[in-house]
Amino acid sequence: MSNLFCSDHSRKAGEDLIGTATGCQTYILLECPQPWMSEAFNSKWVPENFRVMIQEVKRAKIPIKFLLICNNESHKKDQTTLLIYHRKDGLWNGYSKQEFLLPNIQQAAGVVKKWLWNQTSDCEVTTSVTRDIVVCAHGSHDQCCARYGNPFYFHANETINELGLENVRMWKSTHIGGHRFAPTAIDLPEGRYYGALEQDSFKSVLTRTGDVKCLEKIYRGWGVLPKSIQALERELIFRHGWDWFQYKVTGRIIEENIDQTRILAEITAEKPDGSLFSYQAKLIKDESQMVEVKASCNKNESLMCVKYSVDSIWLSAKKFVPLSA
Repeated sequence: MSNLFCSDHSRKAGEDLIGTATGCQTYILLECPQPWMSEAFNSKWVPENFRVMIQEVKRAKIPIKFLLICNNESHKKDQTTLLIYHRKDGLWNGYSKQEFLLPNIQQAAGVVKKWLWNQTSDCEVTTSVTRDIVVCAHGSHDQCCARYGNPFYFHANETINELGLENVRMWKSTHIGGHRFAPTAIDLPEGRYYGALEQDSFKSVLTRTGDVKCLEKIYRGWGVLPKSIQALERELIFRHGWDWFQYKVTGRIIEENIDQTRILAEITAEKPDGSLFSYQAKLIKDESQMVEVKASCNKNESLMCVKYSVDSIWLSAKKFVPLSA
C-alpha cells in the first residue's frame, strides 16, 4: 500500500463514507486531560478503578462505548465532566443525556456503577448544552486523527463562536473508529457520524441549512441504524431535506439472502406532529463502490469495505416511488 496517510488514501480512492457509523446503546464520555496513550484507558490520568470497571462491563457484554474527552480547559479545571448518552428501544431521535460534574476523576467509576444499577447520583447537573460534538484527536492511535482532527477542532470552536451557538460544545476524543475519514466526529445526542469534515460543511451540519447534498461527501451514517441500511437513511435525507433531522426514526432489516448481497429494509419515521410513515427498500451489495483502502496509518494491510446502494424504494403502502421523485 501507499505511504500516504490513511485518510489521504481513502479520499484519493474516492471511498464513499456511508455505512461506516458504528453505533451502540450507550456512550460514556469521561473528561480526561491529554496526553492519551494508544490504548486510551492506560493513559496516565485514568484511575485504576475506572479501568477495572470497564473490564467488568466488557465481561458482562454490556453494549457501552467508553471514550475519553477533553477541551481547551480540561487541564486547568479542578472538576471532571462525565457524560452518559443512552438509547432506549422504539422510535428514536438519538440518545438521552445525563451529565455529571465530579469533584475529581476518581469518582467516575462509582457514578457509572450507580447508573448501571439505576441509582441516582448527587453529582448530576442540568446544563444549557443540547449538543456535544466529539472529534477524534487520538494521534497516538492513528496519525490522521492528530494531523486532521486537531486543526479541525481548533477551527470548529471558532466556527461555533462565529455562529453564536451557545448550546453546542466541542470535545476532542479518543478513537471513535474510522480514522481513515479524519477529521471524523460524532454529533450527540443524535449519534450521527461524519468524516472528511471541513468548516463549510460543518456549518451546514450545525445549522441544518444550505445544500443537504453536502452530506454525500461527509455523512458516515446514523449509528442507531444497522450499517447495511444507512445508505437508505441518507437517501431519505436527500428526499426530505433538513426536516428529516427533526423526525424520530427506527429501522430494521426485514430479510436478506444468505450471502447478504440483497437486503429488504424498512425505515419508519415520526414527524413532530405525530404522524407516521414508513419506507421499504431493496438494497444491493454494490461492487462498483467497493474500493481498496489503507486500513490505518500504522498498518500496511489493505481493507475492502462492503457498500450497499438503494435499488428501489417505496412507501409502506407498497406504492413504488422512483428515487428521482
